[in-house]
Amino acid sequence: MSLKAKNRVDLISRFLILIVVMAIMAVLQPGAFLNWNNLSQVIFQQTPFTLLMAFGMSLAIISNGIDISMASNMVLSSYLSGTFFSEGNYLVGILVAVGVGVAFGLLNGILIAKIKIEPFIATFSVDFVALGLAYVVCDGKYIYGFPEGFRALTNGALIPGIPNIALITIAVFALLYFLTKHTTYGRALYALGHNRKAAKLAGMRADEIVISVYVINGLLASLTGILYLARLNAADPTIKGTLTIDSLASALIGGIAFGGGKGSVIITIIGALVIMFIRNGLNIMGVSTNWQQAVVGMVILFSVFYERGLNLLMLYVAEHKKKRAKAAA
Repeated sequence: MSLKAKNRVDLISRFLILIVVMAIMAVLQPGAFLNWNNLSQVIFQQTPFTLLMAFGMSLAIISNGIDISMASNMVLSSYLSGTFFSEGNYLVGILVAVGVGVAFGLLNGILIAKIKIEPFIATFSVDFVALGLAYVVCDGKYIYGFPEGFRALTNGALIPGIPNIALITIAVFALLYFLTKHTTYGRALYALGHNRKAAKLAGMRADEIVISVYVINGLLASLTGILYLARLNAADPTIKGTLTIDSLASALIGGIAFGGGKGSVIITIIGALVIMFIRNGLNIMGVSTNWQQAVVGMVILFSVFYERGLNLLMLYVAEHKKKRAKAAA
C-alpha cells in the first residue's frame, strides 16, 4: 500500500472515530449535546486552546520526542505578561510572553539536543520549573480586568459567527501544515523522527531541527497563554487544567505515533475534537473531573491499540496484494 493510500485510510478511520464519539454522546444526551449552540461552543471556543497545544505536542512526537512542559510554559508566560496587558501595554506584553515561551522552549531543545537528556525527563523537569516559578511570582495574587480591546482578541468575531480564536487557530494550522508538508524543513523533521542516525548521515542538522521544534512549542505556549488571558479576563496559575493530557491525547488519537516520523497536523484536529466532545458530553451528564480523567486515559490506551491494529491491517492488505500479484504473474 502506498504512503498516500495509508494516509487516506488513516484520515478516514480517525474521522469514523469522531463520528462514533459524537453518535454516542448524541444518544446519551440528545437534546443538550446535539444542538448548534453546544457544538459551536465546543468547536469554535473550547477546542482551539487544546488544539494549539496539540499542534506543538504533535511536532515533538513526530521528531521522536515529547513536550510535557507546554502548559506550564503557557501559565508562566501569561502571568508574567498579564500586568502589561491589563495596563494596555500590548507590545511589551507580547514581547514578555513570547520571550518567556521561547526561552523555556530553547531550554528544552538544548537539554534534549545538546545535553542528550531524554525528551520526557527534560520537559517533565522544565514543566515543574515553569509552574513552580509561576506560583512563586504569583504569590497568591491574581491579575484581573483586561481592556475590552484586548479581550476582543479571543472573544471578538472578525468574521460573523466565527470567533477570532478559531481564526487564529486556523492560521496557525495552515502555517504548520505548509511547514511540515511543503518545505525541506518538514521533510527533515519527518526523516529525523523516523531515523535520526540516517538523517545525520544524510547531512541534516539534527540538533538544530530538534531545538527549533521546542522553540516553536514555546511560541505556541505563549500564544495560547495570551489568548487564555483574553478569554478568562484573568491571569491565574491554575489555568493549566487538563491541557497537557488533552493535547497528548489529541496527538495520539490523531495518529501521531510514538517513535516519530509519522502523522499529520490535519488528523490532530480530529483527535482534539474527539477529546473535547468526550469532555463536553461527560460535563453535560454531570460526570466528575476525576472520572473524566479516567475516561481520557482509557481513550489514550484505545488509541495506542487502535494504531497497532490499523498498522497490522494495512500490512496484511499490502502482503495480500503482493501475493495476488505474484499469483497473477
